[in-house]
Amino acid sequence: MMIQPRRAAMAALTLCAGAITFGVAEARTLTYAMGYPPKSIGANAGEAYAKRLEELSGGDLKARVFPMSLLSFKETSAGVRDGMADSGFLLISYFPSEFPYTNLITELTMLDELQGVPDSHVGPAYVGAMSEYVFHHCEGCQKEMAEQNQVFNGSMSTPPYALLCTKPIATEEQLKGARLRSAGALWARWAEAMNATPVTLSISDAYEGLSQGVIDCTMSSTVEMDIFNLREVVKDVTVGVPGGMYAAVGVNNVNKAVWKSLSEEQRAQVLKASTVISAKGSWDYQLGAAKEVRDASGNGITVHQPNEALVAATRAFVRKDVDTIVKNYVERHGIDDAGKMVDEFRPLLTKWVKLVEGVDNAEALADLYWRETFSKVDVSTYGL
Repeated sequence: MMIQPRRAAMAALTLCAGAITFGVAEARTLTYAMGYPPKSIGANAGEAYAKRLEELSGGDLKARVFPMSLLSFKETSAGVRDGMADSGFLLISYFPSEFPYTNLITELTMLDELQGVPDSHVGPAYVGAMSEYVFHHCEGCQKEMAEQNQVFNGSMSTPPYALLCTKPIATEEQLKGARLRSAGALWARWAEAMNATPVTLSISDAYEGLSQGVIDCTMSSTVEMDIFNLREVVKDVTVGVPGGMYAAVGVNNVNKAVWKSLSEEQRAQVLKASTVISAKGSWDYQLGAAKEVRDASGNGITVHQPNEALVAATRAFVRKDVDTIVKNYVERHGIDDAGKMVDEFRPLLTKWVKLVEGVDNAEALADLYWRETFSKVDVSTYGL
């Protein structure tokens, strides 16, 4: 007579256990790969994203961040494409053949030099404009992302580039013949226009290049003096030139199959959490860059302003270089509507320059990104 109650109790326990297991199974963790080292600005932004995603989903959707471990920067595109990671921090300029449409937009960062934007807000404005353009206006960008089995979820930017040098270089005359490390074709063209010599060198090799006299300057954000310890070898910094930022970033490119497997609510949560990477990464970079300039004299470094002639020459270069960019992308990548893309992007940049004017912290910037563009992505169709 006692057998039936025991069986009933065991059945009840089994059902409870099954319910608990089912609840655990419902929670999902996405792998997120970054080429940044742990505790760096980028990795900290990634951790903030993971925290925000868990909060937004009530713990049902999480992200596990793998800084400089699962995939390197060079491995990220193929790794996300092939499912080695569910998502990753993509440096788009590393892959010019795969992402020509998106890279075209990232080469327009010097346009900010023509708008008189404070250094603190140049990067944040560009991130808003680029994200909005890729999300809502660039069919070619979306097509090439899909061909790489990826879904774009926003951008990020460094502050404007400066000249970090071993000697004073703040005039056109001082630039003549100077060997300048270039971070890409845009800055190489500027160097050549200023009668300097661009040198292709990894930022990780800039310390040795400066210390051994291989280069006179690196064209970089001043925050690199901290990240790569360049303050030990840099003696002079000239701010205001060459300008332009590194914004060729997909902060959280998601594998397309993974994106499709998420519910619409979860896709919206990933998008909203991604604003944290865009905002915190960009904001913290500019804070770090500003700190290096403030602390320069204490580190034995002299900060210079470019003379008026060099500023004027740089602005003239920017105006002319837009045509060069268009020509290059038409001839090298077959983007026949390159000029139209530039014309579409310019008003967006002007719009975002105004939108970020009153922003004074990363949280407000993330809210702005969400309100103005990320939230307007139609998650029922986007990336599918």
